[in-house]
Amino acid sequence: MELSLGECRIRDLVQNDAPALARYADNRNIARVLRDLFPSPYSEADARNFIGRITREEPHLAFAIANEDEAFGVIGYIPGQDVYRYSAEIGYWIGEEYWGRGIMSRAVDAFSVYLFDTFAFNRLFAGIFSSNPASARVLQKAGYCREGILKAHVLKDGKLQDELLYARLRPGLSDG
Repeated sequence: MELSLGECRIRDLVQNDAPALARYADNRNIARVLRDLFPSPYSEADARNFIGRITREEPHLAFAIANEDEAFGVIGYIPGQDVYRYSAEIGYWIGEEYWGRGIMSRAVDAFSVYLFDTFAFNRLFAGIFSSNPASARVLQKAGYCREGILKAHVLKDGKLQDELLYARLRPGLSDG
């Protein structure tokens, strides 16, 4: 899979991405707004293990966000099961030096279109920590609407915080 984002793209992960991903992911400012399963510190071995697991899955659930030189982020999805099978959760991160350039908003928008075009999903959603307003802006710019606040839902770094729930519906479906 490959999606153009202008000066960068979303593409399949490859093992050669591990050194760059580890370099960008080993950042406390990234880890503090992601789930605890995201290693911190983040080593090249962590990147290799992640890429190995992702590239064995079919369909692939995560992809690199990259320029011509290197991968500097990841975007992916988790499909729902059972009665949630027409929904998917999305997640993403990019290296801090790429923040504030609109790359992630374009990536989330393009990836969402790809998921709607490729799968039978009717709803895509993301839960973000209340301590991450930048991600809320990313989702809003990518056409996601805030659906709710899950009060005291997340314990991260010993601090209880709310989780903000954002969603985007398949084009043509009503918000009501």
